[in-house]
Amino acid sequence: QVQLEVSGGGLVQAGGSLRLTCTASGPVAKGYYRGWFRQAPGKEREFIAAIGITTTYSDSFKDRFIISRDSARTVYLQMNDLKPEDTGIYYCAADPHYKGGLMDYEFWGQGTQVTVSS
Repeated sequence: QVQLEVSGGGLVQAGGSLRLTCTASGPVAKGYYRGWFRQAPGKEREFIAAIGITTTYSDSFKDRFIISRDSARTVYLQMNDLKPEDTGIYYCAADPHYKGGLMDYEFWGQGTQVTVSS
């Protein structure tokens, strides 16, 4: 079983930056592929970026958000030039197979709230 802990959300002014962290634990978490998703108020969950051997970005985020990892267990989402419409709950997901922008990741973190004020 894989557990994902997401941290780094909070309140930020428009134009600011935040870095989200997703740390995986569990005996088989090492090396799992990861994805970041966002669910804005009243909207469906949407794909942001994924990382495996390579990275994949949604066109909506590729100019301002950066996915990276510094270990097999820890993945980051650097969010720059944040806008009020970036407000939402941000989720980390993991899967033993590369899923890219698909929604059927096997494991999901609890989500972290990001609020961008104007």
